[in-house]
Amino acid sequence: MDAVVLVGGYGTRLRPLTLTRPKHVLPLFDRPLLGYLLEQVRRAGVERVVLSCGYLPDPIRAAFGDGTAVGLHLDYAVEREPLGTAGAIRFAAEQAGVRGTFLALNGDILSDIDLGALVERHEAAGACASIALTPVDDPGRYGLVRTDGDGRVLGFVEKPPPSEIDTDLINAGAYVLGPSALASVEPGRAMSIEREVFPLLAGHGLHAWRCEGYWSDVGTPASYLQAHQDVLSGALRTHIEPASSWVGPGARIAPDARIGGGSSIGPGATVGKSRIEGAVVQEGAVVGDGCLLRDAIVGPGAVVTDGSVLTDLAIVV
Repeated sequence: MDAVVLVGGYGTRLRPLTLTRPKHVLPLFDRPLLGYLLEQVRRAGVERVVLSCGYLPDPIRAAFGDGTAVGLHLDYAVEREPLGTAGAIRFAAEQAGVRGTFLALNGDILSDIDLGALVERHEAAGACASIALTPVDDPGRYGLVRTDGDGRVLGFVEKPPPSEIDTDLINAGAYVLGPSALASVEPGRAMSIEREVFPLLAGHGLHAWRCEGYWSDVGTPASYLQAHQDVLSGALRTHIEPASSWVGPGARIAPDARIGGGSSIGPGATVGKSRIEGAVVQEGAVVGDGCLLRDAIVGPGAVVTDGSVLTDLAIVV
């Protein structure tokens, strides 16, 4: 099976970290964020992934190449202008010659959802398209998906008021699409799969399934920091062993530095006699002496001078 992964977004909520590289290649410990999703699709039996690119495609291509290092064949489809989620999926599928049923995924999602099981449910139901659903604590922030007992989608409610919230399930950004679903996307036009295509398919073969497991939309400084903490706490199971902090290869840490709270110190970074709590110090950055970093992000190669205090989602590049 093939997969199309959307990696064309501007990542505006993560600026200035995303001014020179897209959020999909921001580091999450020892690999780019997108690397975790590629591992997930490989486990689901996917052999080829088409990366639907737009903003800054070159850093993505430089990070993953032809996919050999991650056990996949990677193709790249680069939009000349934004086509929306549906338009980008159709464009990428056509560019790469994708045939039949395929997975379509948002590239900024971090999860351990069983994508293989989603495909099996889709095929068993004879659906034209299927949506993975995930429960959230605050569903009013998102668009709700209403289904019947057999998984058929009845309708959608976008960011409803409290009186209309009757489910905690939201769109998890993972889909299985058949040829008829792709044909409903007008070629060459910017379209949203969530707001335009799926509502048209409701009642016409669109299914949605609750998927268990960890799920996070990594699109803000807060969610980027939380992703590090979730991996180190074991909330998301990865190749990284649970610990209070992570220090990359070649990093130099002063003996009396205090690092914890789910912090990550990137490869080649330097940290002096400072206190780091729940912060991310990216590759090659320098943190001087007497600093306090709490819930902050230091970009690659940035310098934090002696005595600096960075808290409350501060970003230094």
